[in-house]
Amino acid sequence: MPAQGMPSPYSLPLHTLRLAGKCALPLIFWFAAGQLARFALLYGATELAYGDFRQLRLVVVMTLLTFIILTAMTVTTGMLYSLRGALWEMRARVDEGVQQERFFRVLDRVAPAFAVLYLSWGFQTEDARDVYQMDLFHHFDKMMDQSFFGEDATVGRGLIDLDWRVSLGAMVVMFGLKWLFAKLVEQGKGKFYGFLAAFSEFAFVFYGLNATFFIAKARSDWLQHRNVVAGTEEVWAEAQKSVPLWETVTGIFGDVWPFVLDGVAVPLAWLTVAMLVFGSYSDETRALLKGTRLEKGVDRLEDSHDLTQKSFDQLTGGFRDRWLPLANSLRMIFRSGLPLFGMMCLCYVALNVAGQYAERGLRTLIGAREEWVWYFQGPPLGFVHEMIVTVLTMALLAATYDIAATRARLNGESLNDV
Repeated sequence: MPAQGMPSPYSLPLHTLRLAGKCALPLIFWFAAGQLARFALLYGATELAYGDFRQLRLVVVMTLLTFIILTAMTVTTGMLYSLRGALWEMRARVDEGVQQERFFRVLDRVAPAFAVLYLSWGFQTEDARDVYQMDLFHHFDKMMDQSFFGEDATVGRGLIDLDWRVSLGAMVVMFGLKWLFAKLVEQGKGKFYGFLAAFSEFAFVFYGLNATFFIAKARSDWLQHRNVVAGTEEVWAEAQKSVPLWETVTGIFGDVWPFVLDGVAVPLAWLTVAMLVFGSYSDETRALLKGTRLEKGVDRLEDSHDLTQKSFDQLTGGFRDRWLPLANSLRMIFRSGLPLFGMMCLCYVALNVAGQYAERGLRTLIGAREEWVWYFQGPPLGFVHEMIVTVLTMALLAATYDIAATRARLNGESLNDV
């Protein structure tokens, strides 16, 4: 327990620095190992994309993209796991006789939910962009030669040139594995089934991207020629012009909403991952609505016909995957007081903004006579910047959970939903 008794939400920055200082070496080690593994996989994806049996090579590229994301999942879990020993809540559990979980047990529990959150919020876009950029930089001369001689350019197309029939076949296979591992995870059988479930979840999405795009484009082209669809588009366009203040309201909302997502929703998503690592997490609707009038609605839904439940799951599945875990994280924070939630969001945004300004300031301070010098100076500086921001962000998530759990414990409550 903290020496001062009930920890204040406003002590979050100091607690973050305390955790980062005590666990700096393992955090830096995890980050450096992850960056090394990520670079090796990115380089391998750009090398293996060219040669004979191109379609088979493109399947391998998709597989390496999956491993890149699994590496990010492992590193994130490892960094948070290395902070467990410095948390007040973890020490209190040890005093109660609760044994500390092994890393691979934690990773297996984190993996399925991490996959859902990662895909629901589109974090894989940055990984795909890194593969594309690495391919362009590494094979720039090949791209110029193909353009000069009038050949079809293949550089930078490792993620989009997979034939839709091959994509569909791989998608079907991975769907079967996804369903099998999900059932095994539900039954609690064996080890690493959670990790394999996450792998199959990512692979199912990535292998099926080309087939999904081809089918969706064909369907879209067909629908655009239907009279009902064309008439609906005209009515919608006319409504946008005639409704007062429509463009003003939608414009303001469009400008503000991305900042709300980056400053509020994204930190809550990563806090959900931290809750998974620390063993206090639930993605069930009942846990969110427990103790409210809406809990009776959950009872009625569970007592309804199977067809009704399946229809409800189909209708709300994407929404629940995206927002329900975040709502549970928000509920945990609110139980410790609104100031803690505000401090977490403020510190998260401040870390990213301060990191960007610090890197820009260092670039200005170092300077260079020639622009090409930054091809050599830029990567080390970027590595240090990203390392510091990532280490402090992981410490911030752990400190937020620790203060919330400690306040709940001192108030005689429990944050363990599972």
